[in-house]
Parts: sequence; structure tokens; C-alpha cells
Amino acid sequence: MEEDRPVAGFPFSAVVGQDQLRLALILCAVHPGIGGVLVRGEKGTAKSTVVRALTALLPAVDDAGTMRPARLVELPVGATEDRVIGSIDLEKVLRDGERAFQPGLLAAAHQGVLYVDEVNLLHDHLVDVLLDAAAMGRVHIERDGISHSHPAKFVLVGTMNPEEGELRPQLLDRFGLAVDVAASRDVDVRMEVVRRRLDYERDPEAFVARYESADHELAAEILTAREKLDSVELSNRELRRIASLCASFDVDGMRADLVLARTATAHAAWRGDTEVTAEDVRVAAELTLPHRRRRDPFDEPGLDQQQLDDALEQADQDAQSQVEDDARDGEPEPPESPEDRGPDEDRGPEDGGPEDGGPDDEGPDDDGPEDPDGPGGGVRATDRPSAPPAGEFKAKLLEVPGVGEGAPGRRSRSMSSRGRVVRSTRERGHGLHLTSTVFAAAESQVARGRTAGRLRLAPADLRGAIREGREGNLIVFVVDASGSMAARDRLSAVTGAVVSLLRDAYQRRDKVAVITVRGREAELVLPPTSSVDIAVRRLQSMRTGGKSPLAEGFLRARDVVLRERLRDPQRRALVVTLTDGRATGGKDALHRARVAAHLLADASVASIVVDCETGLVRLGLAAELARELRGGYVRLAELSAQQVAGVVRAAA
Repeated sequence: MEEDRPVAGFPFSAVVGQDQLRLALILCAVHPGIGGVLVRGEKGTAKSTVVRALTALLPAVDDAGTMRPARLVELPVGATEDRVIGSIDLEKVLRDGERAFQPGLLAAAHQGVLYVDEVNLLHDHLVDVLLDAAAMGRVHIERDGISHSHPAKFVLVGTMNPEEGELRPQLLDRFGLAVDVAASRDVDVRMEVVRRRLDYERDPEAFVARYESADHELAAEILTAREKLDSVELSNRELRRIASLCASFDVDGMRADLVLARTATAHAAWRGDTEVTAEDVRVAAELTLPHRRRRDPFDEPGLDQQQLDDALEQADQDAQSQVEDDARDGEPEPPESPEDRGPDEDRGPEDGGPEDGGPDDEGPDDDGPEDPDGPGGGVRATDRPSAPPAGEFKAKLLEVPGVGEGAPGRRSRSMSSRGRVVRSTRERGHGLHLTSTVFAAAESQVARGRTAGRLRLAPADLRGAIREGREGNLIVFVVDASGSMAARDRLSAVTGAVVSLLRDAYQRRDKVAVITVRGREAELVLPPTSSVDIAVRRLQSMRTGGKSPLAEGFLRARDVVLRERLRDPQRRALVVTLTDGRATGGKDALHRARVAAHLLADASVASIVVDCETGLVRLGLAAELARELRGGYVRLAELSAQQVAGVVRAAA
């Protein structure tokens, strides 16, 4: 009986479109020191197909004297740190009594491709480990009495769908290149994509054979570019252009400059040139800078081409000026002295300028208090930029009470696979608790006949580590958007709260949902999401007016929380309700609201009621709802980070 042969992978040369993605992958294959590629795009855009096809183009690897093809190592989202970097070989320890190291996925990916699908869902600390290894080319392990180091030079590729949540800025910066991909809107291109895929599915081997020559040619070009890389010259002119570009885009740190230089050099080698040109720098900038200019989660991704053109033009002028200066004979001109400056030029403190009370100072003449209303008193608006007003709601202090089970995040306390070790357990735990294991074994050494030599271990001696870390949560806002006098205040408050929480959730790996109650129904205007782009768009469509069906709001919140528990059982929820408590939607609305609140509390959901009641006459209905919810209570006027944090911690 003939054995089934593995299906050949889709050829790299057969991919239609996605030119920028293909180029980014090729450049990383030429120069792995670039630091990997982050591929952002909607589902169904051939992200995984292109990445898997790249492996066939990489040069063969010398493995202990035997040449083998480069490997593609896929890292699952649920991988543990031990599986990624390696761990103690327990079998060898128990059998031979010797400490030994068992390599992980990073070692397996050496001289190949390490592929992480849905990298935005991977634990942050694992992403840090991957990016450190990709940048350094080695992995260093110091843990559990083991000291080990091994090479780990690989092409790191992470793919993600932005609708499922973003990477925090610190991790975005660690990826060398970033590419946004989308399906073509050109009908002919879409037809060709479908045609090639159907041909491949009909006869994979024949399809691969059709593009075999093109793939071999690409592989040879990558190998040639690798060999030529060290001979490519990066002149001072182009280095100045690179530095000027990064300064123009106000990127943090120096990583962007280094990556841009490496990418431009790799592109020159890929073209077969021996010198980096302005075009190499431009191509490198389009791949290096887009994800680094995104300072805030509400900034639009991508790179404005006009801004890039202007920055390149300015960089070219700077480079030309420097060349002309270098060509001049003689010493450079001395720095300008304070006496040479005109009366209208700015002067610093060392020149007797405004900052030290000199003659240009608009402030008070003596050390007495400033008079903001007097002539020349205070600080003019044009003297220094004013700081933006601080928001009333600082979501980073929200914390769900108790200890969770460790959904990846950075907000509430949890028992997780990372974090500090708090105690040991006889169960498996999260990693080995070495000290407790040794102590457990020590008690039995006499009974096991040991008088000298190595410690005699048995499986019963093993102790797991219990670790306490931080988790992300699901925050569900229930907003009373009825047509009462305070509806506008409530809507403004919740919008500010959600915006603040979204900014914080961008880095703390939370999910956020918003439910509005108005008229006869409760509308889920923002389903649970970590994507700030989607959140902003949905929040803009919130409507107000009508009656206040609070019961429907609580029931809808309960339904959202229960459904999310099925999808993500480790993520705990917090329901924040903004209302005056005046339920008016439907028959016996207030009683039904209390019953619904009681049902939500029975689902073991932490909650806060923010009382939005205004006016001289207060009914106290929101406080009653808080008691039914068995949660916290705070008035709208008291809605500050400290107040909210306090009542959340008390809501057990």
C-alpha cells in the first residue's frame, strides 16, 4: 500500500500581490539582525501562506556536519516559557542524578524561521523573550540552578489581526519591520488569486513544479545578498539621512535608526549594489517607521507619504549642506558668542536670558509672589506650552477584587504561569519549585540508602511553583442613556471613562464592552474587544433619549459576561453601571431592575454603581441597586481614580 506523501507547500513565487510583505520577509532573510517582521492585516490575506513559503528559500543549514533544509518552527499562543526557552531535563535528573538542559523552540528555530500566528494574543513576557533572542542571536538561561547559552539566529515573523487587539507600543518597537496587508480591490488580481489557489488544490505537486525555477532563483539571490552584505558601504551622507529621518518622525530611542540602517544595507545587497542609496533608505523607512510613530492607541497606523517626502527632502538638504561644509578648507567657524546675537534672539540662562530674570524677562522683578493679573505678572501663554487637562477618570487604578486564574494582562492580581513565586504545591504548578523539591527529597535520603554522593530523587519529591502575577479583565459599562436631564452628563462621563480605560487597556490587555439602555431595550454598542480602533468607532454611534429600561441593561450585561466566560474562562469581569436608578422602561420597571441586579450578583460578577442623580431631591435609587448588585457605590461627582479603586476592591 502506497504511503501518503506530505502535501507540498504553496510556492513563494506564486503568491499574487503582497509585494511589500514579500520584500520585508526577503530583507529579514538577507539580514536576520533586522529583528523580524510584524504582519498586520485582516483575515484571509495570505499572511500565513507567505510566511510558510519563505522557509523553502532559506539556505541549507549545517547541522553537525550534515546539511539539512531550514526549519519553520511555529510557536503556539498557549506555549509556556519552559517550552519556548527550554528547561531542566527532569528525566535525566531523576534517572542519572545529573543536571541537564532540554532546549526549547528557540533552539529548534536556529537558522530557520520562527513563526508566531496571532502574536498579539501571546503573553507579553514571551514576546519579550522572542524579540530579545531575535535581536541578540543567542539565548541565555539562568534558572533553577542551570546556566546555559546557545545560538538562536532566526527570522522572526509575527502575524496578527488588529481587530483582535493591539500590541502595546513597547513591543511594537521591538519588531524590526511592520507591514499592513489587505486584500486587493482590483478584480483582475482577485481573480488570479482564486485561480492559482484552485490550481494548487487540484494538483499541488504540478503547481509547485511550475514555480520551482522561480523559487530556486529567489533562493540563490538571497544567498548572494547574504554573502555580499558585509561589503555594502553605508556612507556618512546616507547615515545622516537616516538619522535625520528618525529625528523628523520623533521616534523614541535609537532602535529605529539601527534597524533602518540594517534594512537599507540589506536592500542594497538585495539589489546587488555595493553602496546604500537614497532609494534604499526610503524603502527601509516605509518598513521601519510606520509602527514606531504610533504613540497613542488612537493614532492612525501607517505612514503619511507626504510627511515622508518632506522628511526625505529635508534630510537630503541637511546631507548636502554637510557635504559642502566638509569640502570647505580651513577650520570650522567658532560657535556664536552671546555678544554676536541680535536683540530678538532667544538667550538661555547662561546668557542672562529670560530664564534667570534678565532684561527680557516678562516675570516679576524680585523674588516675591507673582501677580497673574498685574502688568508683566505671571507667565504668558506664548512662553511655554500648557499641559493638557488631566482626565477625571484614570482607569489604570481599576482592579477586580480577589485573585484570578491568570488571563494574560497587567491589571488585577492572579495566579498565573509567570510572576513571583509565592509558595510550592504537590501539584504540577507553574514550573519546578527547586528548593521545596530538594527539601522533600532530603527527608527520604536515609530510607533510600544514600550515605554519600548525589541526591536520590523520586517522582514523589517533585514540587510545583505557585506564582502570583497580573491578569487582564473584561470591563462592561452599562450606561443609562435615557432622556433625563443628566443623560448628557452621564454620557460624557462614561465616554471619558471608556476612553481612559481603552488607553490603559492597550497596555494592560483588557477587554472592554459598552451597553446603553434607552427606550425599550438595552443595546450592546461595543461588544467585548481589545481593539481600540473598533472601540472608538463604536463609541461615536452612541445615542440618547427615551425611557430607562435598567432591567434589560443588567440582563444584557449578565448575558455578555456569561458568554465571555465560555470563550475566555480565565478572564474575570467588572460591570460599571452609570445611572440615577430611576428605571422607567416597561411595567413595574424598578422592581424588575432590582430582580435583574440580583441575578447579575448571583453570577458572581464584581460591580460598581456610579450614581448620576442630580437636583435637590434625591431618591437614592442607585444606592439601592448597588446593594442588590452586592457591589460598590460612588456618586458621579466623586468619580475619581481613588474613589473607584476603593469601591472596586471592596466589592467582593
